[in-house]
Amino acid sequence: MNLTIKDIAKMAGVSPGTVSKIINNYGGIGESTKQKVQKVIEETGYRPTFSAKSLATKKSNLIGLIYAGKINVDFTHPFFNKVMTSFKKIIGELGYDILMFSNEQFHQDQGSYLARCRHFQVDGCLIIAGEEIEEAVYELVQSEIPCVGVDLNLTGPRYSYVMTDNEKISSKVVEHLYLQNIRDIGFINGKKDSSVAILREQGFIESMKQFGIPINKDWIYHGDFFEQSGYQAMKKILANPPYPKAIFAASDLMAFGAKKAIEEHGLTIPTDISLIGCDDIESCQYSTPQLTTVKQDKEKLGKLAAHLLNDLINGEMEKKPLLVDPELVLRESCTPVRKQIL
Repeated sequence: MNLTIKDIAKMAGVSPGTVSKIINNYGGIGESTKQKVQKVIEETGYRPTFSAKSLATKKSNLIGLIYAGKINVDFTHPFFNKVMTSFKKIIGELGYDILMFSNEQFHQDQGSYLARCRHFQVDGCLIIAGEEIEEAVYELVQSEIPCVGVDLNLTGPRYSYVMTDNEKISSKVVEHLYLQNIRDIGFINGKKDSSVAILREQGFIESMKQFGIPINKDWIYHGDFFEQSGYQAMKKILANPPYPKAIFAASDLMAFGAKKAIEEHGLTIPTDISLIGCDDIESCQYSTPQLTTVKQDKEKLGKLAAHLLNDLINGEMEKKPLLVDPELVLRESCTPVRKQIL
């Protein structure tokens, strides 16, 4: 027999709300009433359901996880996987479970993340940025449900986000190359309409101007942060000599694609072209040569996202976005180039 909280309340002669408060250890209930309800629970072997436990608290202790965008990353992505591992650990310690929303069938049905969140009564959502963000994400962000984005620069009444300082990522790269006397710099960026890509390009252009380095538009291409697009962009750059002395790819995956194109062209890294990526995924230290990159503190991003979301859930209505400083990690793919004396 599947008993409900209403059945227990009827047997004990109390209201369902009283039973719920006793189950959730709320105060204000007389000792005799507690004992009467607990006796019925013990005699019937009743186990409170998830909904019964959340009835009095109005909290489900569930966090919705959304991989946003028509072109989205998932839990296998080397960067976001590390962020999610850190987030999951902290959010679990804070007393939450994670409910992952699949968006494959969802896109076909043009469904609503907001409706799903209300249906499952989630306390808040973590949104992982993809490309071509769907309208349903904007609808959710504008709602009453607390949300935190990773690399998703949006605004909403109970929304905030965490991301690496993307302009600083590019400025660190350009500054390093400038100090190594490298002036011919190419740039393979993400999609033009990606908020992260826009910030990285702004940082690149401003730093190039700051150091008085000419910008060659024939050496700037856009990909999609994945390896194949880096390969294709580098092939285009190499199709029209002269070649840059260094390439900055706005993701490590695109840098690996560029590396393949450079080597197929008969050039060597870093003797002919220095190469710098971004993210510091684990593969960087095992490539040949090892990839110089800009490290994003993935563990810190995940921790900050968890605490930020917990604050929003617990009533802090306005939380400013949090930016994390990047770190340039020097490896074999970028070495000093001596100035030629003609």
